Amino acid sequence: MDEVVETLGKIEQNYKLFQQQQMTFVKALKLSRLEANDLVRPVSSINQVECYKDHHCYNSRDRHVLNMFISICNDLRNLCQKLEKVHPGDSVTNGLLEKCKVLLNDSNDFTDLRATYPHGVVNYLSLAEATDCYAGVVSLIPIVIDTMREWISYTNKHLLPNERECSKCKYEDPRLKKQAPWKTPGKHPY
Repeated sequence: MDEVVETLGKIEQNYKLFQQQQMTFVKALKLSRLEANDLVRPVSSINQVECYKDHHCYNSRDRHVLNMFISICNDLRNLCQKLEKVHPGDSVTNGLLEKCKVLLNDSNDFTDLRATYPHGVVNYLSLAEATDCYAGVVSLIPIVIDTMREWISYTNKHLLPNERECSKCKYEDPRLKKQAPWKTPGKHPY
């Protein structure tokens, strides 16, 4: 479990670097969409971002920032596979993991995604950009990271044994449930 937490921490650090370049990312998508004559439909999948990077992006800075996005998505996908191996889970953790897998699917349509508080990624976009084209693509990574954090906290709290508690300390003698564990003074049977 510690390895999963450490990996998520590294991904979050990479995401912080990517987040500092969000405006560059949006500009790279705009230029790529313009080059592809694809200004009608919004950016809706990881495959579409890869296609823009591979076929319609001619600036190395833009290619780098698009590649950062794809790399973080791939790291998150690999972490999903680790999460499956760490603990078999229950219906809650399996549901959270399935949500991450669906969101990170290359062809998943994420146009309707909107990151909410405390993430301000959508707030940095102009109103037209947020409603039309880029809100889903900039919301994908924060939503997946939050879901993975939720998976980790739920697993730690509910499914993994608490190593600080001794199993003997939790034990209650069933014979003592109806009687006090001590004898009261003056009422000895002998």
